Amino acid sequence: MKRLMPVALGVVILSAIARMSVCAENLPAGQVDFGKFSPPGAGGEFVEINLSSSLITLASRLVGKDEPEVAQLLNGLQLVRVTVIGLDDDNRAELQARAQRIRKELDGKGWERIVTAQKEGQEVGVYLKTRNKDTVEGLAVVVMEGERQAVFINIVGEIKPEQLAMLGEKLHIDPLKKAGRATEKAEKAEKAEKPEKADK
Repeated sequence: MKRLMPVALGVVILSAIARMSVCAENLPAGQVDFGKFSPPGAGGEFVEINLSSSLITLASRLVGKDEPEVAQLLNGLQLVRVTVIGLDDDNRAELQARAQRIRKELDGKGWERIVTAQKEGQEVGVYLKTRNKDTVEGLAVVVMEGERQAVFINIVGEIKPEQLAMLGEKLHIDPLKKAGRATEKAEKAEKAEKPEKADK
C-alpha cells in the first residue's frame, strides 16, 4: 500500500500538468497568456484590470443610446486585460526578459507585428491577431517604459490599435489611454521613418 501512494500521487500530478497545458493551448483566438504578475516591493505601482464579456456587455448597454459607435466597439469585445507594473531593481530584469519572450511567442504564433518602436528608453510592440485577413480576433500591446514601468495589454475581439485610447477613455482605464497614445506616437514615428529609409 505504501508503495502505491507515491505512484498514485505521481499520476495525479501528471494529470494536473496535462490539464493545465491543454487549458493553455485552448485559449480563445486573440487571447494571450502573459502569466501571473506580482506587485513590486516597497509599494511600487501595480494595476491589474480584467474585464470579462459580461462587464463589457454591461458597459455597452450603459453607453448604447448616447454613443452608438462606442457601444458597437464594446459589443465586438470579449475580454480586456491590462497590467501595469512599476519597475525596480528586483523585477526589472525579469520583466524585460518576459516582454522579450512574449514578443517572440506572438511572432511564432502568427500574430502580425504592426508597430515596433524604440525611442528614449521606451519600447512599444503592438500585435494583431487576424483570421482570413479581414477579421480581427485580438490585440496585444507590450510597452517597456525605460526604468519606470512595464505595460501588458490584451484585448480579445474586434478592435483596431487607433481605438485603444478611446476605449480607455470610455471605460475609465488610464493605463489603456496612455498605451493608446504611446501606440499612436509609435505608429506615426514608424511611418515617418519608412520614407527616410526608402530615400536612402
